[in-house]
Amino acid sequence: MYAKCDDLTSADRVFDEMPERSLISWNSMIVGFLQNKFYDRAVEVFRVLLRESSDGPDQVSCSSVLSACANMGGLEFGRQVHGVAVKYGLVTLAYVKNSLMDMYCKCGLLSDAIELFQTIGDSDVVTWNVMIVGCVCNDNFEEACNYFWVMRRKCISPDEASYSSVLHASASLAALDQGTLIHDQIIKTGFIKNECIASSLVTMYAKCGCLGDASRVFEEIEDRNVVCWTAMIAACQQHGCANQVIELFEEMLGEGVKPDYITFVSVLSACSYAGHVEDGFGYFDSMTKVHGMNPGPEHYACMADLLGRAGRLDEAKRFIESMPIKPDSSVWGTLLGACRNYGNVKMGREVAEILFELEPENPGNYVLLSNMYARNGMLKEADEVRRMMRVNGVRKEPGCSWIDVKNTTFVFTVHDRSHPRTDEIYGMLKKLEELVKKKGYEPETQFAINSVEGYKEHNLWHHSEKLALAFGLLALPVGAPIRIKKNLRTCGDCHAVMKLASEIFEREIIVRDINRFHQFANGLCSCGDYCIKARKPFCTVIDSDVGSDWRVLVAQGTMVLENYGLPFKKPLAVCWRKVADDRRLQGSKDNGLKKQLALGEHYSEEEMTGCLKKVVAAGFGQQVQEIDSSGSLEDCRSKTRNKNSVNMQTSAS
Repeated sequence: MYAKCDDLTSADRVFDEMPERSLISWNSMIVGFLQNKFYDRAVEVFRVLLRESSDGPDQVSCSSVLSACANMGGLEFGRQVHGVAVKYGLVTLAYVKNSLMDMYCKCGLLSDAIELFQTIGDSDVVTWNVMIVGCVCNDNFEEACNYFWVMRRKCISPDEASYSSVLHASASLAALDQGTLIHDQIIKTGFIKNECIASSLVTMYAKCGCLGDASRVFEEIEDRNVVCWTAMIAACQQHGCANQVIELFEEMLGEGVKPDYITFVSVLSACSYAGHVEDGFGYFDSMTKVHGMNPGPEHYACMADLLGRAGRLDEAKRFIESMPIKPDSSVWGTLLGACRNYGNVKMGREVAEILFELEPENPGNYVLLSNMYARNGMLKEADEVRRMMRVNGVRKEPGCSWIDVKNTTFVFTVHDRSHPRTDEIYGMLKKLEELVKKKGYEPETQFAINSVEGYKEHNLWHHSEKLALAFGLLALPVGAPIRIKKNLRTCGDCHAVMKLASEIFEREIIVRDINRFHQFANGLCSCGDYCIKARKPFCTVIDSDVGSDWRVLVAQGTMVLENYGLPFKKPLAVCWRKVADDRRLQGSKDNGLKKQLALGEHYSEEEMTGCLKKVVAAGFGQQVQEIDSSGSLEDCRSKTRNKNSVNMQTSAS
């Protein structure tokens, strides 16, 4: 009773005062410590049981202490318990065998668990579930799916744990065909109204790139708990739908559902992605003030990313240094990414040095720093970072992309020529290159691996995701979505080609890289291009309100349109749009001018030229400066005049 009421002190005192202890009392203490997650105490009581009890352990004792070993990673003592189970003849009992398999799986010895599984005659659903979950825990997702289908062929009915685990495996593989087959089984066996399984379905469809299907499953859930809400919020966040994340979160709060740790990670990440700095800090503060929850490393990483994405790098660094908990690599990593995007080499070098100490074997930090140097023309320093990687034995994981066609997965690497249709694939690449160049594409050679200038563009067109795209255009039906998975981050040049290809071929292209989903449609990407472009500061800040959606950058000379990475060059002005959601412009002043300033691929060069002339005619001036255009046009003019006046006074003095 005391143990189940979380009062282990009283339970321990009663146990110590017992004149005679039966095996049941020993088991009560072991199970009590296990249920309250005091795994080391459970192991300690089991040790005392072996020394002092004349009865010896039973299946409850062994299975409970094995569960404690599994949760604390105590492989060595778990093996000793295995020996005790053999000694007392308990190893043949299904309860003990399941616990042994679970212990070996969670301690990373999947092969030992499989050997035990093969010795079991009649396996029930619990035994199969242990193997499915064990494969998932060891990232052996294909094997987890195989165990599920073998279980079905043996006419063993899956339960909630079976479906949830195998859906997790399908989601991790981004195997949509596998997931839809499991969805069919769920409907047939009547589990579709189960909240846990429905949440797993939402996650599976989202991770397979089908946000619409995930939303439909979510809408059909009648009684939504926090797990269901969090699954849908996380799905929208992964697909870059920041405003939808916030809407769902507010709706969840309105229905009286209390958010959990993971919910806030998704919401703060969405605020970071959309540039909602004030909203992000509001939600972050509400964790402790409203919901009584202490922020963890993931939440602090989101806040550092929020400030970094907004360009407030110094403030982000101060925030990290003032954290009440020691910042880990994920927190510093977000700042390094922001330094890369904004070209802050000095801070980037400092942050990279910290990361080299925290995780010396992570190649991503070296690559980010090297790329930052290369983009700023510091080729000697970039080569030095690459040399440091070789000296330290750090190797970048080879990039590969894969695509599913007719229930078969095709994997491509850079310069891959192993596919039977290689000639057709490279022919399609040549055709694609000609088409995108007509649309204004220029190769972004900073993403090429080869440092010899003549070969850079050639190498860019042999990246694995481009090969997968070419094969998808050849092998998939016309109009069908093309879903590509990549083990690394998508490079900027491939990103630009994917956008143009989605417009040229009128196809939806979904790329799942190591960070998130990129949904390309009609020449645009759901990520708003933040993940790709590196912004270099080339203006003086007049208004530091980073929460505004629009900033007009006015400069004399030639500027490059950076919003979508296109090579259009026009004099006098460019407009950078921070947030890729037109809905936030509705109802704002000077809406017509702002929409004309939204320079995207759907505008012709003539329209862009006309827009630039309007900016100049509006009286913004021609010197390098940045104007917050969130207010009225007259406000912007006034700010410009004030700034010009200050500059003139400074020059005179």
